[in-house]
Amino acid sequence: MPPSARPEHRRPLDPATAEVRAAVRRSLAAHVAEEGSPLVLVALSGGPDSLALAAAVAFEAPKLGIRAGAVIVDHALQSGSEDVAARAAEQASALGLAPVIVKQVVVSSGAGPEEAARHARYDAFAEVFAETGASHILIGHTLDDQAETVLLGLARGAGPASLRGMSELADRYLRPLLGVHRETTHASCDALGLDAWTDPHNDEHRFSRVRVRKAVLPVLERELGPGVAEALVRTADILREDSEALDRMVDEIIEEICEPAEAGIAVDVRALAVNPAALRNRIIRVVAAGEFGQYLNRAHTLEIARLVTDWRGQGPIDVPGISVTREGALLVFTARTSEGADA
Repeated sequence: MPPSARPEHRRPLDPATAEVRAAVRRSLAAHVAEEGSPLVLVALSGGPDSLALAAAVAFEAPKLGIRAGAVIVDHALQSGSEDVAARAAEQASALGLAPVIVKQVVVSSGAGPEEAARHARYDAFAEVFAETGASHILIGHTLDDQAETVLLGLARGAGPASLRGMSELADRYLRPLLGVHRETTHASCDALGLDAWTDPHNDEHRFSRVRVRKAVLPVLERELGPGVAEALVRTADILREDSEALDRMVDEIIEEICEPAEAGIAVDVRALAVNPAALRNRIIRVVAAGEFGQYLNRAHTLEIARLVTDWRGQGPIDVPGISVTREGALLVFTARTSEGADA
């Protein structure tokens, strides 16, 4: 009998499972529409985080009138991966989740292994959305995953976009367990008698996230005291609120200060100049990304901004894929030709 169907009056519900279920219930109620019996899918690897999530979703979703299934992505990166995927599918079915979909993907070798696997996984998720009409895919990222993400972003100097961490709801992806510790999901699986798979990659120090998990965070906890993970997550929450507010402000401003230009777009220099640096630099990055699909680093952004704040006739400024020139009261962004673009 699946854990979700066991009569709970026979024994008290353990605290870990109660915490996981409460997080799932709140998240589903807040973000999944009540009308039309929507379908959500749990991204299930068979590991303890996603398995605890799957069990909680199987228990809570029917109470909210939500259908719940699972999607298992086999990255085929390890020997026996198809057996792990098949076992995860069996567990999902035993929990009462339906449909249960297994997708095998090909991970490219063009990027780092973690990033390449992530791209392949999300491509598979996109296919599943189209095939099933699911409203959301639920992912088992925990509070500890969030802390690791923030710390990695801090180490890379990646700026607010990375330091804000993962959002509970991003597009159609829902992460109900961002406030739940990894040890809680493990304890829930133990209490429910769920046999979770242990990914051997989680012990391979060639992966930066594993090094943060196994070495960096434990040192910080030991040297600075407990609560470092929670502090990193609070920082992400604060930065996410600030970043979202700035995004809204840029969206309001940018329509008023931009105009078409030959082979590109022009931005009013005076409007850029009167805005604080945080908004000015953000507008420059948004124009580059939105119009040209280019994501500028801080050095490129500041170089362009000097055409506004410290212009002495210099220019044009060439950055990957874009050339920026000041023409009187306008900052003109144009696409660079293939001959002039960076290799």
